[in-house]
Amino acid sequence: MASAAAAGAPPGPAVSKSRKSVTGTRRTVAALFLLPALVLLGALVVYPIGYSIVRSFYNASGDGFAGVDNYKALFTDDGIRTALKNNVIWVVFAPTVSTALGLMFAVLTERVRWGTAFKLVVFMPMAISMLAAGIIFRLVYDQDPAKGVANAVWVGVHDTFAPSSAFPKAHPGRESPLRPDQGGFVTRAPVHAGRPVALPLVGVAPDQFPGDTKKAVAARPEPGKVTGTTWQDFTRGKGVGRLGAPDPSEPGYAGMRIEAMKDGTVVATTKAAADGTFTLPAEADGALLRLPAANFKEPYNGVDWLGPSLVTPAIIGSYVWMWAGFAMVLIAAGLAGVPRELLEAARVDGANEWQVFRRITVPLLAPVLAVVMVTLMINVLKVFDLVYIIAPGSSQDDANVLALELYRKGFAESQPGIASAIAVFLLLLVIPVMLFNIRRLRREVRR
Repeated sequence: MASAAAAGAPPGPAVSKSRKSVTGTRRTVAALFLLPALVLLGALVVYPIGYSIVRSFYNASGDGFAGVDNYKALFTDDGIRTALKNNVIWVVFAPTVSTALGLMFAVLTERVRWGTAFKLVVFMPMAISMLAAGIIFRLVYDQDPAKGVANAVWVGVHDTFAPSSAFPKAHPGRESPLRPDQGGFVTRAPVHAGRPVALPLVGVAPDQFPGDTKKAVAARPEPGKVTGTTWQDFTRGKGVGRLGAPDPSEPGYAGMRIEAMKDGTVVATTKAAADGTFTLPAEADGALLRLPAANFKEPYNGVDWLGPSLVTPAIIGSYVWMWAGFAMVLIAAGLAGVPRELLEAARVDGANEWQVFRRITVPLLAPVLAVVMVTLMINVLKVFDLVYIIAPGSSQDDANVLALELYRKGFAESQPGIASAIAVFLLLLVIPVMLFNIRRLRREVRR
């Protein structure tokens, strides 16, 4: 009966095992379309990786097997160890600071009218190549405040609270009544009231005098007071001018501080007028006059941003300047997808803005923040351009990173075996971060 029923049933549609399409089998079509990409992938990715792994086991000439000696050098060579230490600093701070700034910019500019314009300005550095950014910040960090913006600002702020002297190069000339004393100068003999004192100095360039400086004049005696003149005792032209006395063309030391000292104690102080003249009270009678060291303090020249101690933080700052905009744009896109009902509900329940941000906004943005952090970590591990361009030769060893050390070993020092080992080591550092990112993306797809 069953066989008869089966025999009487209408035949169903035949299932094609080959599942052919109009153009042929699906696997063949897929292979044809993937073939160019696979060839490029093999030529540009697989082959270089394989060759680097093989080359890392050979010596510098490439004709002798070195075993793991090149890998041992990664942990014994001082330059590579410095590079590894700096890479750790880069991975810890650069992505963290860039992501934090991007989060702050994205959240704070969400409700302001000019938020879009601000985001555009912050994102603009992404349009600049690493090479151009390195050149820009090499100038920004220049030691000379007349060239470097960073030191120009720093010196401006410093001089607002602690102005430098206008006479850093001033010193006594020939037959001077002054002698050196603790960075300044003091008279060789006590001074007395009613007898004008001459305090001549030399060594200040004409363009370095304060703007209110006037031509020096000889001080007049005053009863019961010590008077005098401090000036630039130098007149252009051979044999011109009188030594030890103000001449018509010689400028006074405007603002020069003068102290009267008795037994090591300052009993009176004053400042020279625009023409270099000064007056001290009767307490200065019989005292030694001192021009303190503050009068001759060298001008503040700012911070050595590219010196051995600050070069790595300075270069990280330039990286943050470029990539904070990238982080901001991604986080702002994620923030646009956050349900506003949750934020409003939290505010209705009495949460303040900080609590809303910390307990609602940041947890909802966690996937986006993870994307930004992972992307920047991978990028930071390969950083080369900024370090190579910004760090001067004198401190490049202190700013060294693995990618730069790879270049130096491979091209400057002709050690391709060690360079290949560094490349393989960098690959091994990147793989865990990439695997973490792939697993996170798969979890997101399942949701």
